[in-house]
Amino acid sequence: MSTNLKILFALTLIHFTGDFYSAFISPLFPVFVDKLDLSLTQVGIIAGTMRLLAFIVQPTVGYLADRNPTRAFIFTGLSLTIVFIPLAGIAPNFWILLLCVALGSIGSSMFHPSVTGMVPVYAGSKAGFSMSLFNTGGTLAFGLGPLFITWYVASFGLTAMPLTMIAGLLVLFYLLKVIPKPQSEGLKRNGFLGALKESLGQAWKPIALIWLVMFLRALVGQSFLTFMPVLYVQEGFSVVSAGAIYSLFTVSGTISGLLSGHISDRIGFKPVFLFSYLFMAPALWLLMQLEGNWVYFGAALAGACVLAPLPLGVTMAQTLAPKGRSMVASLMMGFAYGLGGVITPLVGKLADTFAIRPVLTLVAFIPLLAIPVIALFPRTRSNG
Repeated sequence: MSTNLKILFALTLIHFTGDFYSAFISPLFPVFVDKLDLSLTQVGIIAGTMRLLAFIVQPTVGYLADRNPTRAFIFTGLSLTIVFIPLAGIAPNFWILLLCVALGSIGSSMFHPSVTGMVPVYAGSKAGFSMSLFNTGGTLAFGLGPLFITWYVASFGLTAMPLTMIAGLLVLFYLLKVIPKPQSEGLKRNGFLGALKESLGQAWKPIALIWLVMFLRALVGQSFLTFMPVLYVQEGFSVVSAGAIYSLFTVSGTISGLLSGHISDRIGFKPVFLFSYLFMAPALWLLMQLEGNWVYFGAALAGACVLAPLPLGVTMAQTLAPKGRSMVASLMMGFAYGLGGVITPLVGKLADTFAIRPVLTLVAFIPLLAIPVIALFPRTRSNG
């Protein structure tokens, strides 16, 4: 089967658009802290809510999307994100801000399983590279979104954020004409647990190991992306500069994610996982030691290491369990991200108690825990 570039582009555009708006919140935490007098624990609760809702919603949506293949999950979810994330700019207090973020995050959780499950269908023989290309839509959005929104808010203020939804709605109308109906993966006869069992089959043990490794990556990445902007604004950087640091962290991950996907198609997943996690801890530790303009370099290096394995977990799991692409994608992205988000308020509480920098320095060593788990991975590469 040949690669359908038109559909892959449209799926990537969905990923980009949804994550572009989702990326507005974290780099604006310093502004929300100033406007609403938030504690770092409250910042952690908001950040944790964004990821926790992925844990609650994504596996269920992955199952429902297979039982009833429809575009409704995709476009309802994308609409919620495009509308409610910009409305966070006019939130008068912590609770309304939390509500806007929650509704926008539910939207993000709704479209991710279906579109991620559709990628292998149109990827042809380039499953690893196609998933990396799809993932690029998200990581690039998380790179450009902070640059745009910090500039926009610095220029026009938080209360002008709702106007940003106009561009997203225009993209939505285009996608309505292009995106085909998702295909069922044949699990609709089963209940949720039955579908999960059939999805994973005999591959459940290696998939559990992959999930654990992806959870540790999510915990580390989310902790840095949540508290880096607050740290650097506290230390004298402007909000726009902190947004640029955030963007460098994610944009470098766009490049490394594409490279890791391409290499994994050739040599398999396991060596790329080992390389990424071995270098992740020292790169994050180095970032915490750097000051001044060197921080920009450190953020790019650390982001490249943290985000390189992001597409690999999904692709490797889908390769091992091809019967449940949407379900497996929701486990790797939603479940791992969600539980990673559960820890974010705890990281915020520790930062309130001990300050952000020493806490993030400690978090930087967590990837080393994944090395013995990766050693147990089977040797496999994407189907091609």
